[in-house]
Formats: sequence, structure tokens, C-alpha cells
Amino acid sequence: MRFLQTLATSLLLSGSAICVTANGAPAHKISPKIFIVSMFEPEAAAWWNIPDFNVRAHNITVPGLSPIYPDVYCTEDYAICQLITGESEINAAITVNAVAFSPQFNLTQTYFFIAGIAGVNPKRATTGSVIFSRYAVQVALQYEIDSRELPKNYSTDYIPLGSDFPNKYPTNIYGTEVFEVNADLRTMAAKFALKANLSDSATAKAYRAHYATRDGEYNAATLSPGVVECDVATSDVYYSGNLLGSTFDNTTKLLTNGTGKYCASAQEDNATLEALLRSSARNLTDFSRIIIMRTASDFDRPYPGSSAAYNLFEADQGAFEPAIKNIYKAGIRVVQGILHGWKDTFAKGVKPHNYVGDIFGTLGGHPDFGPGRKQALEESSALKKRNANSRLGRRR
Repeated sequence: MRFLQTLATSLLLSGSAICVTANGAPAHKISPKIFIVSMFEPEAAAWWNIPDFNVRAHNITVPGLSPIYPDVYCTEDYAICQLITGESEINAAITVNAVAFSPQFNLTQTYFFIAGIAGVNPKRATTGSVIFSRYAVQVALQYEIDSRELPKNYSTDYIPLGSDFPNKYPTNIYGTEVFEVNADLRTMAAKFALKANLSDSATAKAYRAHYATRDGEYNAATLSPGVVECDVATSDVYYSGNLLGSTFDNTTKLLTNGTGKYCASAQEDNATLEALLRSSARNLTDFSRIIIMRTASDFDRPYPGSSAAYNLFEADQGAFEPAIKNIYKAGIRVVQGILHGWKDTFAKGVKPHNYVGDIFGTLGGHPDFGPGRKQALEESSALKKRNANSRLGRRR
């Protein structure tokens, strides 16, 4: 019945015959201008039942998607589509890879709009804020020693891979540590979002007031929601506390050669970006057409005098609902900006003036982070650096 309704609606609106396959896709390849990437249903639902467009006019089943979220959604004209990855790095990588390599799509001109909620660093932004990132850093890709067994001279229980002490650059490189996206496109998206009237709540306002201090260390946390350009950390582990927040702030600086500014914490972004990087290397997607937008739903560390456990488990920060609402409120401005400027600007793409890609220089160019392309590639192969017995004797 859904198939017949979709077909009938398509015929009425277009005035001409459109062939639709059994999975809801047209017989020709789908070429969306914008692909919204949501991570779980509350984020996805922010785009449903809105006055601007119906992103669920078509449901298209794509092999390899999450068993919970097996369909891609698209508007009537297929100009805007949406996928839901499922939470965590593994789900995001497999889902985005399935779509990026699917023969049902032509994604060579598509803008991938990652739009989800995140934790936030109170030193750089406040809850409800909309964060646009240039760098995504996989901060938990490290060795870890339980703090109860940590050597006394270690400042943190996270140690970069291949190193034996914190805050050293990793010498065992996997390639997913850092991704850099188009900074010019990021700034354009942030300017579009500035037009939004962002949501807030009385509970969130009251909770922010706890971060007011004489030294102003958390001044950013006390402000009303705004639009901020800073960077996102990827970790499947939900973390809370000053020590972990500071550790991953340092990791972000270390892995981006001091350029990155840790601001948001999320689970999926590096996984999504790795899938898009691999498809871009095959000219199936364009890595310079990626926007990372996260809205802040909670602080990553407690206010002064409170505890990390209270911050994580008990505090009513009042920002989850505003953060969800702001995905749409800010995001629709970005979507409208791209669609309205399609002919003059976005169809041909926004040329980046910064490096775009991974630590290996997979897409060409010279990474402005890391040890350099040649050394990074050498350090990605541990067996070339160490004897096999030594390497294989160390657990990953």
C-alpha cells in the first residue's frame, strides 16, 4: 500500500510518469543536494513534521543499514534525504559506508550535513548552543590504564598509541585520529545558523548560573545559546569530569598541532568521516562538502563544587529538549542557505582554503596536522618499525 501511495503521489505532483522500484527508490539514481545525517531517532525526528518539507515522502531501503533504522528518507523531489546511523562509531561507519557505496545514489554533488546533539566544554560554549566544527578528533583511540594503577608521575590514564607517557604524539597511527573538513563551508553554515532564534529553557538557564566564577574560567557556560565555531571529540565512552575533559582538550590540541579547540563531545563523527573519506577517494562523494553541526545538550564536566558523578547521573541540566529543537532551528537555516544559493554557489562547490582530509593525505594535499604524510604512513605499519614478536606481544 505504501508503494502505491508513493507512486500515485509522485505522478500527481510531477504530471509525468516516474518509475519507482519496489524499495521506494526511483529507477534512476537519486542525487540529493543535501543528505542529513542523524544518529538516533530524537535527532532525526527534529526534521519530521516540519512546515518546510516532508523528508519522509519516500522511504528507501538500503542494504547494510541499521536493523533499527533500515531506510533512507527523501523528500518528494529527492533534493533532501536523511539517514539515521544508529548510535556509536561502529553503527555510524557501517551505515554511512552502505549509503556512500550504494548504487542507488549519485552523491558526487551532495552536501552531507551531520546534525546531532553533543556534550559541551563549559570553557568554550554553553548548553543549547550550535557548534560547527573544522576538526573531528578520535580522542579515545589511546592506551588506557585504570587510574587506581596509574604511575604517580602520569597526569592522566590515557597514553597515545605507541608512546609510553601522556601528551606525546602517537607513533602508532591508525589514520582515523583526525579529520579536517572545509573551513570555508563551515563558516558559511555558521553564518546561516546565526539567523536562527534558538531554543532555551528555564532549567538550563538556572543550571548555567552554577558555572559563574570570580576568575571567569567558565564564562562561556553562563551565556545564552549561540553559534560557535570550535571542534568535536569522538569517543564511544560517555565521560564526565574535569580531568577527562582537560585530557581530551589536550589530546585535541596535540593531534591537531595546536590548532584544534575542543568544544563538543560525540560518539560518531570520526566514523562517519572515515566512511565518507573512503568513498571520496573513489570519487563517489566529495569530502569538501561536509558540514559538522552539533547542538549542546549537557556539560562534559561539573560546575565548581559539584562532582563528576553528579554531573553525569543526577543533574537536571535542562538542555536536552532545547538541543534537539535547535538541530532544526539552526539546521533549517543551513539547508535553506544551500538550496537558495545552489545555482550561484553550491552546485559547483565551495573551494576550501584549508587542508581537507585525514592524517595520511588520502585525498591529496599536505595535512596541516600530524607528523607529515610520509611519516604518518610509515607509522601506520607497526611491523615495519618493530620486530613482529614485540608488536604481536602487545595487546591492542
